[in-house]
Amino acid sequence: MTGPDGVATYVVNLPRRPDRRAWIRSQLPDTLPATYTSDLDTLIDGNQLTLAGLHSAGIKLFDWQIDSDNPWWNRPLKYGEIGCTIAHLACWAHAAEHTDTPNILILEDDAVLNHEFSGTLNAGLRELRRHRTRFDLLYLGRYPLEPDQATPLRGFVRPGYSHCSFGYLLTRRGLTMLLAAGLSDAIVPIDEFLPAMYLPHPRADLRARFPPRLSALAFDPALVTQRPKNQAGSDTEDSRFVEP
Repeated sequence: MTGPDGVATYVVNLPRRPDRRAWIRSQLPDTLPATYTSDLDTLIDGNQLTLAGLHSAGIKLFDWQIDSDNPWWNRPLKYGEIGCTIAHLACWAHAAEHTDTPNILILEDDAVLNHEFSGTLNAGLRELRRHRTRFDLLYLGRYPLEPDQATPLRGFVRPGYSHCSFGYLLTRRGLTMLLAAGLSDAIVPIDEFLPAMYLPHPRADLRARFPPRLSALAFDPALVTQRPKNQAGSDTEDSRFVEP
């Protein structure tokens, strides 16, 4: 659905979590009607995913676990991570087929929006257009893991390696390039895929499989934060590891 300034909004939400849907709905301004993944005919719940089901759907997993000091990489994928990535893919595919807006906003259902979210977002987009600043991906919130780079525009940075995908915006060009990257043929956590799309990923195997192709910006300060895990829980983390 379309909101102000040509923004189509999507919310990642599981069908079994109407509580989280109600919570994020209370966060969204009336000017931002949303499409929810819980209404799409896509299996995204990690509790229901199996390797056989993924294979039958034509979805392949990246060889994720490596020998590393980073515990995030030195363990198998979780089904919740796979489901989350599939949910983001479902948003992109639906937007490509059913919308023609210049921008696509993706929120997860534990996103906390700044109280002046709509006005600040629209003002930021107008400023980027006024300065003819090109971008494909615009983080509204994230967790920086490496330093950002300053830009000439106040309120925006070039993001360094970052985690979390609870709030970001794509241009049509960015949407097209993400869909062309072949993520369904090598599923990785969405939090690792997005940074790989705009900078050389610190993992050599991911860097080779998903070379950078996007231009990214980030709001600084953030427009969106994330509910604490002790309030919202984590359907991604509270799920089974994939076993060979």
